[in-house]
Amino acid sequence: MKSLSLAQPHVILMVGVPGSGKSFFAENFAKTFNAPYTSLEKIIPHTTDDGAALAIMQAQVTELLKTRQSVIIEGGTDTRVEREKLARQAKVAGYEALVVWVQIDPASAKARSVRPTKNKVNRTLTSEEYDRIVKRFTPPNALEKPTVISGKHTYATQAKIVLKKLSADRTKISTHTAAPVRPEAPSRRNNIIVR
Repeated sequence: MKSLSLAQPHVILMVGVPGSGKSFFAENFAKTFNAPYTSLEKIIPHTTDDGAALAIMQAQVTELLKTRQSVIIEGGTDTRVEREKLARQAKVAGYEALVVWVQIDPASAKARSVRPTKNKVNRTLTSEEYDRIVKRFTPPNALEKPTVISGKHTYATQAKIVLKKLSADRTKISTHTAAPVRPEAPSRRNNIIVR
């Protein structure tokens, strides 16, 4: 597998309404680059309530940030306040936050979320639950500098957009126009040392 080696590790925050395709992208991206990935939706079935699941995910995030590897987080990112809290935590740990906003038309998102699925990990929402989550969702603003991908595009197309953003961040780190000049060894002519 490839490794996602960046000069500065990133926290990739997956954002979007249920059914947009966040899990699809996050799981494939994590698998492609062997990146740590935490998902609130995968924790919820193993807990008694959503609050406990969120606390477990937060503990996972705290531990993952110790690895200095880029990390993918899906869940707990529905509101701007939640995303800002995660971005601040990432910055303190030496990470840069990248918001990946998966967009899709509302009808398709609802159809994907409300219909029964064979996947036992992802829970099926009722129409009322879906509407409640969408109402609570706050789209990323310009200050968050979201990278937008379509929930209807192929994974390869989505990954290309995110990798382009990650590589753009990497080029900002090294903006030398010429190779660095290596200092020459000191000259010992006439007992004068040139430095």
